[in-house]
Amino acid sequence: MKQLSLSAVAALAVLSLAACSQPAPPPENAPAVAGEPLATRAVMIGTEGPSLPACSSISRVNAGGTDVYWAPGETRAVKAKLAGGARLSLCEATDDDAWFGVVFAAPGTDPDMCGVGKSVASAREYQGPCRWGWIRGGTVELGG
Repeated sequence: MKQLSLSAVAALAVLSLAACSQPAPPPENAPAVAGEPLATRAVMIGTEGPSLPACSSISRVNAGGTDVYWAPGETRAVKAKLAGGARLSLCEATDDDAWFGVVFAAPGTDPDMCGVGKSVASAREYQGPCRWGWIRGGTVELGG
C-alpha cells in the first residue's frame, strides 16, 4: 500500500474541515433543489432620487411576525425572522408590490445607525451596517 505524503495528508485535512464549515440547512426548509444555488439580490436604496431619504418609510411588522428572505420570490431559505411590531425601513418593492426590500437593525441595536433616513447621491445596493432582505407584501403596516 502506498503511503501518503505529509502535504497530501495536510491537504485532505484542510478539505475535510472546509466541508464542515457550512452547516446543512435545517430539515424544515424546502427540499434540496437541483441546479443553481439559492438566489440573492441585495436591496437597493436611493431609488426615489437624491432629494428623498434612501428608504421611503419606517414601517412595523404585522402581528405574527414575518420571514426575511435572500431575494424576492426566493422562499427556500429564511435569512432572518422579524417579530410582530419590529421596525424596518422599506427601501424598494417589486413591480407588483408582492415583495419589499427592507433594511432593519439587529435586536438591541439603534435603527438610526442604518443610515437610510438620509439621502444618497444615486441608487445603489445597501452595504450595511444593518441587516437587509426581502419580505412578502402585506406583512407590514406601512408607515407604522
